[in-house]
Amino acid sequence: MMQRVLVCLLLGSLAWGQALNPTPAASPQTPGAPSPEAKSPDAPSVPPDAPVITIEGMCEPPAAGNSADAGCKTVITRADFEQIVAVVGANMPAAARRQLATRYANALLMSQKAHAMGLDQGPKYEELVKLQKLTVSATLVTQAIQQKASEVSDKEVEDYYNKNLEAYQEVSFERLFVPRTKQLDTPKIKLTDAANQKRQDDAAAAMKKEADTLQARAADGEDFAKLQIEAYTVAGLKSTPPSQKLSKARRNSLPPAQASVFDLKADQVSPVIADMSGYFVYKVVDKDTLPLTQVHDEIFGSLKSEKVQEAMQALQRSGTPQLNDQYFGPATPQANMPPPSAGPRPGPKPPSLGPK
Repeated sequence: MMQRVLVCLLLGSLAWGQALNPTPAASPQTPGAPSPEAKSPDAPSVPPDAPVITIEGMCEPPAAGNSADAGCKTVITRADFEQIVAVVGANMPAAARRQLATRYANALLMSQKAHAMGLDQGPKYEELVKLQKLTVSATLVTQAIQQKASEVSDKEVEDYYNKNLEAYQEVSFERLFVPRTKQLDTPKIKLTDAANQKRQDDAAAAMKKEADTLQARAADGEDFAKLQIEAYTVAGLKSTPPSQKLSKARRNSLPPAQASVFDLKADQVSPVIADMSGYFVYKVVDKDTLPLTQVHDEIFGSLKSEKVQEAMQALQRSGTPQLNDQYFGPATPQANMPPPSAGPRPGPKPPSLGPK
């Protein structure tokens, strides 16, 4: 019995690690229904009462007089093992199931050794069991919150889509990047700090003027590829300019300061947009809005993530621990652990901006 408790606590610890880093579900799944990835390719052909793990030389509880050469062994059937899998992670792929089986068998061996050494009793053992029980309880709460958060209706998804249509626009642009700084030749004589600063300021002003000039030419219909080469030539850069094509960009794929370009009409050219690296000019090539059917799973994941975050934050606000700074020392950023998360909000990876 004690060995089973130790193993359950070990597996609970593993489940807690998974709960802290959950993967947002793309679509709801009926509780208890096996995932397509839950079984290895040959699992259906293995009967429920067939052994899937056999540990030669170990009996639980150890039988008197039994030893490895006397045929003592522990057998875990498929049904037994899948009960464990259902607790740890029902959608576990085949490779992870094999790893779990190995860890489970090793845990059984270690727990039997702990019992033989008398380590499964005493104050230290009791305190560790208490801590592990807290961990298991926290795991179950986290899993329950995630399951509740998965109850996202199609109506919620549709309402979210209609309220955030701008987020699902896809726009193709031509984009011109003008570096903020200019590569200056090394002066032939040593300059004073003031003279060197003026030289840099003049170069920066020249690049700003160049950006304004190129924007006006882009608005007049000149080719962006040609203008991009000129921008790099004026900046004194010999590296290859970035591509001026930006296809099917989403609003959250650009920095907030540049998101206004999504409001432009087809063939419209933006004013100069400045940031720390330089100046940007955009021209809209075409615009489209993704249909709900194409972004349904993305929105489902977003809503689930929000619900998990809200529930976790509400739980933490229900009881704020007060720590004794004299004992623990002052709080540091590293000590402030973030709450468990349902993962990042889905979305495209922002494109690289500026020269490479």
